[in-house]
Amino acid sequence: MEPDSADDLFSVAVLIDELKNENVQLRLNSIRRLTTIATALGAERTRSELVPFLADSNDDEDECLLAIAEEMGNLIPKVGGAEHVHCLLAPLENLSTVEETVVREKAVDAACKVGRAMNEDGIHEHYIPLVQRLASGDWFTARVSACGMFAVAYEKCSPSKTELRRSLQTTFSELCRDETPMVRRAAAQNLGKFAAVCEPEYVKTEIMALFQALTTDEQDSVRLLAVEDCAMLGRLLPREECVYEVVPIVKKFAADKSWRVRYMVAQQLYELCESIGKDLARTELLPSYEQLLMDNEAEVRIASAGNVSSFCTLVGAEAAAERIVPRVKELAGDTSQHVRAALASVIMGLAPTLGKAQTIDQLLPIFLTLLKDEFPEVRLNIISKLDHVNQVIGVDLLSQELLPAIKDLAEDIHWRVRLAIIEYIPLLASQMGTAFLFQKTEGAGAGAAKEGQLNQLCLAWLSDRVYSIREAAAVNLQKLTEVFGAEWARTHILPHALELMKSPHYLYRTTVIKAMTLLGKTVGQEVLLRDILPALKVAAKDKVPNVRFTIAKSFGEVASAVDSSVVDAEIRPMLYEMEHDSDADVRFYAAQSLQMCDIKTRG
Repeated sequence: MEPDSADDLFSVAVLIDELKNENVQLRLNSIRRLTTIATALGAERTRSELVPFLADSNDDEDECLLAIAEEMGNLIPKVGGAEHVHCLLAPLENLSTVEETVVREKAVDAACKVGRAMNEDGIHEHYIPLVQRLASGDWFTARVSACGMFAVAYEKCSPSKTELRRSLQTTFSELCRDETPMVRRAAAQNLGKFAAVCEPEYVKTEIMALFQALTTDEQDSVRLLAVEDCAMLGRLLPREECVYEVVPIVKKFAADKSWRVRYMVAQQLYELCESIGKDLARTELLPSYEQLLMDNEAEVRIASAGNVSSFCTLVGAEAAAERIVPRVKELAGDTSQHVRAALASVIMGLAPTLGKAQTIDQLLPIFLTLLKDEFPEVRLNIISKLDHVNQVIGVDLLSQELLPAIKDLAEDIHWRVRLAIIEYIPLLASQMGTAFLFQKTEGAGAGAAKEGQLNQLCLAWLSDRVYSIREAAAVNLQKLTEVFGAEWARTHILPHALELMKSPHYLYRTTVIKAMTLLGKTVGQEVLLRDILPALKVAAKDKVPNVRFTIAKSFGEVASAVDSSVVDAEIRPMLYEMEHDSDADVRFYAAQSLQMCDIKTRG
């Protein structure tokens, strides 16, 4: 036997032993390697030894049971083909009855995978009997798990087995009327999936009767899951029957006493509207959507506001302007900041639907209101979607309000807000031009008036107290240079960056070095040699080792942006000198950059 092969077998033997170990972590490690164990054992021993061991396992740790449930689906190719896959159902049946919900859900997912991999005989002899056993289980956990398996069982059952298919239909109907709310919830959750594999006539009659019963259930947790079936059934039924059967239920749900049910309607309503078409959506469901936009619960208004743009596109400009925009104006002044933030993230998408004139008359005042909102996320959401408005009316009409909003965000006390606005600056600049960067605000000082508030902010971020902001600021300057060109950077960025190189704080100096290195790759060799490289050479003599090794790394990156002759004449001598630096890190990075120079020379 080959030594490597013997080692592999020994490793597998250890894994098998660890399946029985008292230590939970060792058992977990072994369970997660079940496919390795199965491969080593072979298909026959996997079926006769490993799977029965898993079925008989009395592990009481939920974490181990969850891991087994997750791995069972991966064993399908390891048991010897479709005719033997049914052997995996025994351990999954046990896992489908445990109390822990997550374990049961994973077991049901795995059982459905196994069912799809089985042949017709296996479905009839093993899978459907398993589903029937679970469905008639004494404890509710078995019946809950059975609900998730019916769709696969019915789909794979031969159409010639009419009695068997009828039995499945009857059993599922019984689960929909089960006395335990948890079982009815599971049935409601899987009704749409079961309907999708049933015959159209059965859907129109029995499934719709079950759906009607679930929508009037006394438990709101059952009703809210029935809401999810509305869109699915709307796609399965002919349009006329959908309007007659499903739409009235949706209208009733939109006024349900439970806010959770209304919340689910707000999330699902657009999908249902798509299935019935824009004309019927406009006449039948638009009033319900208006009602949800004005709901008493903030969570419902948030879910409704998130679909404003999509809904307006669906119902058209005229209906949107008449029915939805007035509600949107009210939401812009909502007492909940989260509602306003949700609205701000989508409202710009209304502009293409409403057109230029309506956007200026109806939406522009709302945009301006949200741009002045006290909550940073609202202002950020508006600014991040300006491209939608730019395509319709341009952003000139917003420019006077943009600068104060951006300035406030740029100086926000929360660093993540400052980081977010930095990332939007290049996009805004590309849409609005250099004039936007040099726009002045009232009350600005002489320096600000000369350079422009936003331009100053872009440079001030280089000396922010948060590292992530300083790093993003360096990248921001590079992106702005890509938009406006090397001459712009040379005139407006490099002089100020060179001033910052004299900062007494070494962290700020290292940030400026990174910024200048990134600029060096963008501005071209002429500007790099004339303005940037001399400053980097001076910084190479800095008294702080962190600055020097940043320079050492920088030289390697700069080498990729210049000719080989420049590398040999300007960069190599500096790196040779830094290779003898007193600091080990400086020497290390100098050597690394010299290797990059060698690659550049050879290339």
